[in-house]
Amino acid sequence: MDLEKRPQQPAAPAMPAEPAAPAIRASDADRDRIADILREAMAVGRLTADEHADRIDAVYRAKTVAELEPLVRDLPVPDGRGGASSAPYAPDDSPGPVTAENLVAIFSSSTRKGRWRIGRKTNVFSLFGSVEIDLTEALFGQRTTVINATAIFGSVEVRVPENISLRGSGTGILGSFEVDTLEAHDPQAPVVVINGFSVLGSIEAKPKRGKRITDLHHRMRKHFGA
Repeated sequence: MDLEKRPQQPAAPAMPAEPAAPAIRASDADRDRIADILREAMAVGRLTADEHADRIDAVYRAKTVAELEPLVRDLPVPDGRGGASSAPYAPDDSPGPVTAENLVAIFSSSTRKGRWRIGRKTNVFSLFGSVEIDLTEALFGQRTTVINATAIFGSVEVRVPENISLRGSGTGILGSFEVDTLEAHDPQAPVVVINGFSVLGSIEAKPKRGKRITDLHHRMRKHFGA
């Protein structure tokens, strides 16, 4: 017996695909925020200097926010909850805008030394000039201190005590970028990170022989109120 043939139903018209959400363009503030997270990660040893350099390069080549997010996906955000820094030198590591000190030498020289309080971030620019930063007697109010240095036909020299950590990442184009990496025996000692870019100039950072923070443990106890 023949089976009753049912009329075929016309296929439902295909729904037009929803347009993809437009990619959000990254701003300079977006890039700086990601760069700060990467610098903090290198300062506490989560990234090597090479890994930091690769990611920083990707940060400033990124066009959209979506390109920035994967660069810090495996890193804690330094907001006091992700554990990025729990050292006693952390009263100034709270979230919020960072006021940077600027040292500029254009056809001149600039020197910062003696008993002074170094902030979380210092920007240095030398054009046909020289900048000297001596941290051997400086007061560290935070664990991580970042110095961003640019030297064009000029020089930048940084000197630090022997019992802190010194790390750096930078590039020299027909010039030099030299940081004598130093790891403090005390894991809670201050960390100074040098980020540099020199063109026909020089950026140099190293410990100053015989100079140490003699009251390091006293300062740490003071931060805890002990």
